[in-house]
Amino acid sequence: MTYTTEEFGALFEESLKTKKIETGSLVKGKIVKVSRDYVFVDIGFKSEGQIPIHEFKNMDGEVVVTEGDPVDVVFESVENAEGLVELSKEKADALHAWDELEVAERENRDVEGVVISKIKGGMVVNVGGVRAFLPGSQIDLKPVKSLDRLLGKKFNFKILKLNKQKSNVVLSRRAILEKEREAAKTELLKNIKEGQVVEGHVKNVTDYGAFIDLGGVDGLLHITDMTWGRIAHPSEVVSVGQQIKVVVLKFDENSHKVSLGLKQLLQDPWEKVLEKFPVGTRVQGRVVNVTDYGAFIEIEEGFEGLVHISEMTWSKKVKHPSKIVSVGDRVTAMVLSVDVENRRISLGMKQIEPNPWDSLAEKYPIGQKVKGVAKNITDFGVFVGIEEDIDGLVHISDFSWNQKFKHPNDLYKKGDEIEAVILNIDKENERISLGIKQLPEDLWQVINKKFEIDNQVKGKVAAIDSKGFTIDLGDPVDAFIPMNQFDGDAPKVGDEIDMQVIQIDEKERKIILSVRALSKFNQKKAFADFKSKQSEVKATFSDIMKPKNE
Repeated sequence: MTYTTEEFGALFEESLKTKKIETGSLVKGKIVKVSRDYVFVDIGFKSEGQIPIHEFKNMDGEVVVTEGDPVDVVFESVENAEGLVELSKEKADALHAWDELEVAERENRDVEGVVISKIKGGMVVNVGGVRAFLPGSQIDLKPVKSLDRLLGKKFNFKILKLNKQKSNVVLSRRAILEKEREAAKTELLKNIKEGQVVEGHVKNVTDYGAFIDLGGVDGLLHITDMTWGRIAHPSEVVSVGQQIKVVVLKFDENSHKVSLGLKQLLQDPWEKVLEKFPVGTRVQGRVVNVTDYGAFIEIEEGFEGLVHISEMTWSKKVKHPSKIVSVGDRVTAMVLSVDVENRRISLGMKQIEPNPWDSLAEKYPIGQKVKGVAKNITDFGVFVGIEEDIDGLVHISDFSWNQKFKHPNDLYKKGDEIEAVILNIDKENERISLGIKQLPEDLWQVINKKFEIDNQVKGKVAAIDSKGFTIDLGDPVDAFIPMNQFDGDAPKVGDEIDMQVIQIDEKERKIILSVRALSKFNQKKAFADFKSKQSEVKATFSDIMKPKNE
């Protein structure tokens, strides 16, 4: 509180008239001397009062005192051991401060104070000479890791609780910060727009991104918008507390959600991808991810290409990419295609090596005999290994010309050595067809020459069904008598019968026989023989009856 010279003179004269001053009362005095350690004050007593110099320091630690200045002090005792009156400016300031605190609380005004020490549960703040308590939960918007950095700092506070009789004051700095944050948030939401570059600090880092405090509003910087390249975790790019510039990608006015981008502040490397990586270019890179369908290769920061499992090796036997590459491996590949719109690069590793199928037809001409091991037995045939990673298929129909069996494993087992003949090489579909029955001379050609239409044959009944009789002719060939080609009593299995060849089915490789046809043939032959004999008898009779003179 400041007085004019006239006012202070009147007050000082009045104090001189007062012979008795009660201990603890507020009195007015005048500074008469300032030394290095003390300030001497005249309050109208026979001796001066002495006050330590530190009580005259302001919140910034500066001594603000001049000889002749009026000053309010609290009277503590008449004389000390040195014969000086004991006074206190701090207590006088505190009395004034309490009055100001009560007004500030009543009018809901902020107060200014200096953090002076740490105590259990919080900190002590000097507010105009009054020691106030600042709880730990009210220091900041979030927990403060180091309280030491706040010591000696001046801040504004809000009064949460005040009790003058108990000398109890509770303050909050958090309430001030929340108020400031809300004001900043309102201003930010009023002006924010998509495409705007804003600045903030990293508030939190998660597995999927980072939350950026823009000043009252948190925005999400997703991991995919941090860099044009691939990263395993957002912490590779940002850290908590870091100041950062970002661009607003999307702002929802209703939910106030803000999506941010960092990589968008840099030039999009995909704009010149076709110049950097034309189709057919050989590139080297690092495997950054392996999936069930292929591997992603980082060929340069910001550029990744996919090597599909089908483009890893010429072999068809690889079941999973992890059998060929692992994360961190350095590989060489070829650019197969570039999709700028969808930001995709297709790579191939097998194209670095010659295609073994290119020379396979020259190496194995049709009809050449080969040997290999049975790699796999299926319902439809056997896969035989011809070379490393190259198998040929012997289809079940190419096992034998006439041998009967239910399943390929009735004849072959995995690991058996098999000899076969090259029947066909399909380079486009990477398939080789093999044949086993083609190894020896085609038995059917031999049998076909042996049996002709109308030939009479003899054989045994091998089987009987509703359609007819299967006949064993002693050759590896199917022979059959349809039910309508049999006359007389039906034979039994094992009976030997005579038949006639009536049809040779080359497509089905079957010989069709007939007992009925043989019977008719025999009848015709018997009748022809009879007629022939009758002609011979007539000729003989004519000779007998012919005159002798003829």
